[in-house]
Amino acid sequence: MNSKNLILSTLVKLWLVVLSFVSINSFAQRIEITPSYGFHFGTKLDYGPNYIEVEDSGQWGITLGVETFDDVMVELSYTRMNTELSIRDVDLSPSEQRLSDIAGDWILVGGTKYFPKGKIRPFAGGALGLVILSPSNENNNLISRSLDSETKFTFSFKGGVNIMFSEKIGLNIQGNLYFPVEWGGVYVGGGPGGVSGGVSTTSTTVIGGFSGGLVYRMK
Repeated sequence: MNSKNLILSTLVKLWLVVLSFVSINSFAQRIEITPSYGFHFGTKLDYGPNYIEVEDSGQWGITLGVETFDDVMVELSYTRMNTELSIRDVDLSPSEQRLSDIAGDWILVGGTKYFPKGKIRPFAGGALGLVILSPSNENNNLISRSLDSETKFTFSFKGGVNIMFSEKIGLNIQGNLYFPVEWGGVYVGGGPGGVSGGVSTTSTTVIGGFSGGLVYRMK
């Protein structure tokens, strides 16, 4: 079995497990799948008089939710962010320059509470999980080796509204707050071998944004 077929087979098996869970859980009423696209605002990490900045960019993702109690969904979500890192360092780069591209893969498990039933349904939720941060295309004028990928614990909060056009299709609009714990870890410094990358500043920061998507509901 090639890798593509193996992935497809695994997804089918996981989907059957979810359907089985719904069928045996007396509280479970529906499944929702929400693909989305949005925008996240940048954030800045200071170290002394210097800083590293994550630039604004787009994001896309998908959420699978299973209703376990009335108006409460347990959710598995994946979000992808592609952006740039910039740096200003009094010794290395007195003016702000691009340091590298960076991708963030957010994998979260959480819950969402929906409020009064109807076609317009406000909600609020939270989640825990991991974010995989993967730098690439480093600026070789600043650093002489690649920056390492990192996996960090993260948590998030969201709030928004689902506007249902029918029993099965609706529009999702929401705001998101992501809190990667001890995010950062990028250090740029000089030495006998030239400028290199390492590990230094770590901090819990906040990445905010908003997104919209379509809600597909199955009962």
